Amino acid sequence: MRMNRRFFLHRGALAVAGTTAMPNFLVRSVLAQAAASAPGQRLVVIFQRGAADGLNVVVPYREKNYYKMRPSIAIPQNQVLDLDGFFGLHPSLGAFKPLYDQGQLAIVHACGSPDMSRSHFDAQDYMESGTPGVKNTDDGWLNRALQAEDAYEAQCNCGRHNQEHTAFRALALGAEVPRTLAGTVPAIAIGNVNNFTVAGRGATPSPAASAFEAMYADSGDRIFHAAGDETFEAVKMLKAANPAQYSPAAGVNYPNSDFGNNMRQIAQLLKANLGVEAAFTDVSGWDTHQNQGGVNGQLANRLTDFSASIAAFWRDMGDAAGNVTLVTMSEFGRTARENGTGGTDHGHANAMFVLGGQVKGGKVYGKWPGLDDGQLNEGRDLALTTDYRQVLGEVVTRTLGAENLETVFPGARLNRAGFLKLV
Repeated sequence: MRMNRRFFLHRGALAVAGTTAMPNFLVRSVLAQAAASAPGQRLVVIFQRGAADGLNVVVPYREKNYYKMRPSIAIPQNQVLDLDGFFGLHPSLGAFKPLYDQGQLAIVHACGSPDMSRSHFDAQDYMESGTPGVKNTDDGWLNRALQAEDAYEAQCNCGRHNQEHTAFRALALGAEVPRTLAGTVPAIAIGNVNNFTVAGRGATPSPAASAFEAMYADSGDRIFHAAGDETFEAVKMLKAANPAQYSPAAGVNYPNSDFGNNMRQIAQLLKANLGVEAAFTDVSGWDTHQNQGGVNGQLANRLTDFSASIAAFWRDMGDAAGNVTLVTMSEFGRTARENGTGGTDHGHANAMFVLGGQVKGGKVYGKWPGLDDGQLNEGRDLALTTDYRQVLGEVVTRTLGAENLETVFPGARLNRAGFLKLV
C-alpha cells in the first residue's frame, strides 16, 4: 500500500499515545519518526456567541465621546492596559497583554460583517456561512477553505499539502458540527474527548464515534479507507492512554470552565498529532443587555475566562504553537451608548483577535472610524471599516493554502492586495 508523509506522521504520533505499553526501543523509534515529520499549519477558530462589546474589550480610551456615551460602564484610562497610546485592553484581558507585547497577538478593530442584521440568529448564520445576506448557502466558510486547499493541491501537485487526510482533519468541540464546518469535507464534533469511544468488543460507540465510523463506511478508496482504519486505532490508543489524565505543559493551568476545558482538549488533540488541520469551538455569554459592568462585572468575568483559556492553550502548545493560528469573531458588536439598564444593545462593528506563530502581532489593524456622533453607524454603533472575510481570507490563504478565495467567500471579491498583512 502506498504510504505518504501524513500517514507516517499519523501512525507514529498515535503510537506515542500508547507508549506506556511499548518496548523502549520501539518507543525511541516512534518518537524519532514523529519528530522527523512535523505537522503543517493548523487553524483554530473561536466564535464568541451573543455579540461581544468590542468597545469595552479593546478600548479606544483617547476618544472623549467614548466616556460621554458610557458614563457608568466605560473603562477608566488609568485602568486600561495600554497597547499603542490610543487603544487599550480591558483589564480582565491581562493574559493577552504578554502575547501582544511579544508580537504574537494582533487585533483588528472596527471589523465585522457588512450585513446590517441585528438578529443573533441571522448574523451568526451569515458569519458562519461566509455569505452575509444570503440565506440559502448550504456550507460554511471553513469547510470551503478546506475544499479550496484540496483543489489547490490537485492543481499544482506541489506537495505543499497532502490530499489523504485523517478523520480528525476538521473537528469541533461541541455537541454537533457547527455551521462553519458544514460541507463536503468530512468533519466531526466531539463533546468530550474523554467520552469518545469506538466500536469494539463489549463497548457501545458514542454518537460521535458512530458518525466517525459512518464517515468511512461507504468509501471505495482502499487507501483512504485504510487511513480510516488507522484512525480507529488512533482513537483506541488515545483512549488507552487515558486522556482524562492528560497533563498540560508545566505551569499551565486552564480555567475550570466549559471554554477552558474545550481549549484544553483542542491542545490535547493537536499535540497528539492526529492530523487536525482546522478546529472550532465557541463560547457564549456575550449578550450584555443588562448589568454589563465596567472594570468588574458580567463582561469582565467573561473576558477573564476567555483570555486565560486562550493564553493557557498557547503556553500549553509550546514549540508547536509556531504552526498554529487562532482567530476569534463575534456576530456583531454592541451600541456605542450604554442603555438605561447598565448594558448595551445590538450594534455593528467589533474587534477580532488573531494569534499565531506566523502573525505580525503587537499592532491594532484596521482603519479607525471614530466615535463622534456623526461618525457612528446609524447614529448608534461603531462603523465598519474592515470586512471580517478579508481577515479570514488572509488567514486561510496563509495557513491552509486556500488560494481560491472566491470559492471560500463567494461574492466577496477578495484579493491579496486587500490583505492587512497581519499573517
